[in-house]
Amino acid sequence: MRMLIVGAALVMMTSAAMADDDDARGAQKLAIQGRDDYWHCLAREYSRDSNQGLSEQDFSRSVASACPSERQYYRVALLDYLTTQYPSIDSGAHLATANRAVMSAQKDIVTAFVKHRPPQK
Repeated sequence: MRMLIVGAALVMMTSAAMADDDDARGAQKLAIQGRDDYWHCLAREYSRDSNQGLSEQDFSRSVASACPSERQYYRVALLDYLTTQYPSIDSGAHLATANRAVMSAQKDIVTAFVKHRPPQK
């Protein structure tokens, strides 16, 4: 009888570990999808004809307000992933990390815009 109980406990622990692993993989997949969706939206913003004559500051402001739903989805999905992976870390630290990831994406698009725009006359 003890062996049956120990075996059942091991099966339950393994199932719980596998479920946690599935949760982590699902959260990671959603975070990656959120990142990709946000980047694609920023890329569409980057390639708008109306941006041709913008200064770096104006384009930066435009990017900061662009893609609000994609930006929020990315932030929330990344926050969920970080919370799943690192449950003992304060949620405020995870939120700060997610916010930095969003800001980094915006900064990268602005940097590409500045590097690849035609010289100002």
